[in-house]
Amino acid sequence: MFLNTVQDGTELITDGESVEKTLSIIELIKSGGPAGQIIILILFVLLIVASYIYFERLFAIKSASKVDVNFMNQIKDYITNGKIDSAQVLCAQVNSPVSRLIGKGISRIGKPLEDINTAIENAGKLEVYGLEKNVSVLATISGAAPMIGFLGTVIGMILAIFELSNAGGQIDIELLSSGLYTAMTTTVAGLIVGIVAYISFNHLVVRTNKVIHLMEAHSVEFLDLLNEPV
Repeated sequence: MFLNTVQDGTELITDGESVEKTLSIIELIKSGGPAGQIIILILFVLLIVASYIYFERLFAIKSASKVDVNFMNQIKDYITNGKIDSAQVLCAQVNSPVSRLIGKGISRIGKPLEDINTAIENAGKLEVYGLEKNVSVLATISGAAPMIGFLGTVIGMILAIFELSNAGGQIDIELLSSGLYTAMTTTVAGLIVGIVAYISFNHLVVRTNKVIHLMEAHSVEFLDLLNEPV
């Protein structure tokens, strides 16, 4: 017999032959038993949901952040020349959060500046709500996924202790393996899903804040335009 070190870091004593011990992700999940598999399935569904929300919101926010550099110049020309209808048509054609805010302000031209400002602010709140649609779900998943993983850890340890108890107190790693696999795989899976959801959530928040800043800047520019002396 001789001592052989295999790829997973364990040392096996063999009778003249090298034995390679490997464990795939699928085998690892199967080794966790029904409880571990159910929790892994739940976490996988959460990962799919988080991925869908992230990419759907990312494309929506990216589209909302596109504003023609000449948009405000055209609006200024139309308003200066008294072509209010043309300005509203332009806003409808562009159809972006910024254009909708400006369009709301244009529809209030003739009223006190304070009323126009209030109308733009209210429209802005609706736009922000639309941009943040379902983003809070990512925050929930980022917090819930690790907790679900830890639930699997507790279940796995209970199973391990139960198997140990049935064995009459004798420590047998084969009896404990199923519970330990459940504990470790669910913990890792929960942390992975939680980290992905957390990073996705924060990235969307940053991108949304940039669009909000863009809307505020154009709103101020529009109000300054209305406040200019004729």
